[in-house]
Amino acid sequence: MTDVVIERGARRVFAAALDWPGWCRAAKDEGSALAALDAYAPRYAPVAKKARVAFDPKSAAEFSVLERVAGTATTDFGAPDAVAKRDTGPLAAAEARRIVTLLDAAWVIFDEVISTAPAELRKGPRGGGRDRDQIADHVLDAEGAYVRKLGLRLKAPTRDDRRGIAEFRAAITEVLGKPSNGKALVDKGWPQRYAARRIAWHALDHAWEVQDRSAPPKG
Repeated sequence: MTDVVIERGARRVFAAALDWPGWCRAAKDEGSALAALDAYAPRYAPVAKKARVAFDPKSAAEFSVLERVAGTATTDFGAPDAVAKRDTGPLAAAEARRIVTLLDAAWVIFDEVISTAPAELRKGPRGGGRDRDQIADHVLDAEGAYVRKLGLRLKAPTRDDRRGIAEFRAAITEVLGKPSNGKALVDKGWPQRYAARRIAWHALDHAWEVQDRSAPPKG
């Protein structure tokens, strides 16, 4: 059984697995969002495998809605934006290690997808018009903004700076991987659980987009 938080905006609803950073999907209503989350369980399985965390897509897709929270304009724009009550409880060392292991695995999946994708992606409704390198730049730029929510003042590296990316990510996981009281790390910042979920979701959402838009159209 997987604990899920439902984030309801005016036009979009997200369903996010609370214990699986990055496994989060959106749709027009709660039922459709849960169905999308179910459909993406097999696509999330490689993340868990990279992290060496047991994950059975079939049993994991049995959901228990633990919380329902109000979304924001960001929710309707297309990104999960609400912190769940569960996100703010005390964070033990073992759980902190687990969430950063899964976040690291999400980054590995993203890097693998980007490294094998064609430079020009198929255009269409899935993901708009960005090509591969633009998506890679976008994800790094977003993470450059995300780190401020963790109290870090870091400049996002360029997509070709492998050492810089490794150091940048290590700084993030160092913060997220520490046991804590679970509260936001800075004023108006993000608690560690939510930060891991948001950062992993963004990397995986774009990795899956690139995969979808690299494939030839069906039919």
